Amino acid sequence: MNWITNYVRPRINSIFSRRETPDNLWTKCPECGTMLFHREVADNLNVCTNCEHHMYISPRDRFIALFDGGSFTEVKVKAPTPDPLHFRDQKRYPDRLRAAQKETNEVEAMLVARGDIGRTPVIAAAQDFSFMAGSMGMYVGDAIIAAAEEAVKLKRPLILFSAAGGARMQEGILSLMQMPRTTVAVQMLKEAGLPYIVVLTHPTTGGVTASYAMLGDVHIAEPNALICFAGPRVIEQTIREKLPEGFQRAEYLLDHGMLDRVTSRVQMREELITITRMLMGLPPAVRGDLPPPDGGADLPNALSEAAPVAAKADSKKS
Repeated sequence: MNWITNYVRPRINSIFSRRETPDNLWTKCPECGTMLFHREVADNLNVCTNCEHHMYISPRDRFIALFDGGSFTEVKVKAPTPDPLHFRDQKRYPDRLRAAQKETNEVEAMLVARGDIGRTPVIAAAQDFSFMAGSMGMYVGDAIIAAAEEAVKLKRPLILFSAAGGARMQEGILSLMQMPRTTVAVQMLKEAGLPYIVVLTHPTTGGVTASYAMLGDVHIAEPNALICFAGPRVIEQTIREKLPEGFQRAEYLLDHGMLDRVTSRVQMREELITITRMLMGLPPAVRGDLPPPDGGADLPNALSEAAPVAAKADSKKS
């Protein structure tokens, strides 16, 4: 054995050879083409620092940025019957589900969690567009029902982040049935007097737009998000006319009264804190790491009592 050839030379080569640069250090903005350092993009919640284009963000990463200290507890969702129609196209439906689960490391297309934002207890649900285009199937319907039931049980507002390509064709009519089911779930919140806030992200289309995504008390959208039932191309082919610039985008819908606000993802947390506390009759949020004001240390238990107390105080003054 030649120890110089087998040992010394490889050691020298390893010391002086140029190290490979990892491929995932840089991200190219699909809108403006700027090369962005991955940490810079992550710190800015996947929003381009050059043109403010909102790129994809997973529900889990969104919740880490939304909840206080990035801490939240997942709400258990009942698992529906797998492959009820025994659907098969180019692949079997169970195979598509397993592939999506492996790619996203999530069970399904919606994540439900409970936690605090600005020391305000809330329930949040978010769709994952990377999981079979965020399509609305039985699991998504069960997730929204579970979120609504948890909100009513704990007397908390529900915040829902929508992102979907529509109903899931592999579940046929069972997928379409989630539209009335989720509408009933939203009605549960309204009867309990709890706020339901919807944040529409890119894209929100199809049966999702035709049901729970447009039934909120407050509708907020991320900039330039596509929000529609049928897409612009389908409409153009149907009416054989050119659509207006920016048609079915968030800013267009805001101008035509379909939305309440268009808010950047970077500012969304502060916006939601302000709105939820306002709708729950709570005082403005305590900023920074300051302790809560006197009498406000037990805010989670005070949520259901805050509005009646405020109303009683106003009646005494009058």
